Amino acid sequence: MRRIGRFAPSPTGPLHAGSLVAALASWLDVRARGPQARWLVRIEDADTERCLPGMDQRILAQLAACGMRPDAPPQWQTRRTGLYQEALDRLAAGRLAYPCGCSRKDIDLALAARGTPHARHGERVYPGTCRDGLHGKPARAWRFAASRFEASQPPGLLRWHDRRLGPQQQAVGDEVGDFVLRRADGPWAYQLAVVVDDADQGVTDVVRGADLADNTARQILLQRALGLPTPSYLHAPLVLAADGDKLSKQNGAAPLATGTPAEALAALQAAARVLGLQPEGAATLSEALAAWVVEWRGLYNPPP
Repeated sequence: MRRIGRFAPSPTGPLHAGSLVAALASWLDVRARGPQARWLVRIEDADTERCLPGMDQRILAQLAACGMRPDAPPQWQTRRTGLYQEALDRLAAGRLAYPCGCSRKDIDLALAARGTPHARHGERVYPGTCRDGLHGKPARAWRFAASRFEASQPPGLLRWHDRRLGPQQQAVGDEVGDFVLRRADGPWAYQLAVVVDDADQGVTDVVRGADLADNTARQILLQRALGLPTPSYLHAPLVLAADGDKLSKQNGAAPLATGTPAEALAALQAAARVLGLQPEGAATLSEALAAWVVEWRGLYNPPP
């Protein structure tokens, strides 16, 4: 089977040091599998309100400056919405997706009445209020019936293996609740879009930042509910800001300087250090990338 990996940035700002680590990790993982493997780039612009005009092209230019060019034309989520609707329709037909009329305040009040925690990792754990009907409220969003689906998949605790983090497990219904597939204001939720996209593009290996590891159980549930294959997962180390939080556009991450080959090489060398690679000893981008492919193969031993 030909291995296919991908890098899927959101065009909310240019690449920074943290996003380059994820890009480099996914690129190296594909290149370490041999000449038949393919690396794709997908622009995750489904949340159009957060995306900035022209930022997709800037990101693609930054990747190219670092010697990382996709093996097929990039894809944009905003051009794939019909696929997401088809998936939602299939889930709804199987009673695995339902409309929800709850506002955030409604969810907070329901959680307080039950004495359950307000949030998990900053997210409200949905209590299932609309699982059996809207009770006269207008629909605001669509949710995946995680609790209902898990009950049909004994033992109910989802287990999977991460190639860097090791064995993982989560009871999605209890720890997350019935999560959103399409938001009240219209955009498709990340969880559904990424599952549909990965399957449609034949992605076999997902390599991304460790901040996204907690999403994996939800995505595996959706894959199973839709009858889609589950790729292998590897969640790469994060670049941390001065306050210890993940470096991001929200906390002031500086755009990558990639205007010259020297700047691009310096940015890649910093990313390689985060990944545990030895970044020195190469004078050009192509030499450095070729050397790191060999190192990556030794560190993570990607399957053929």
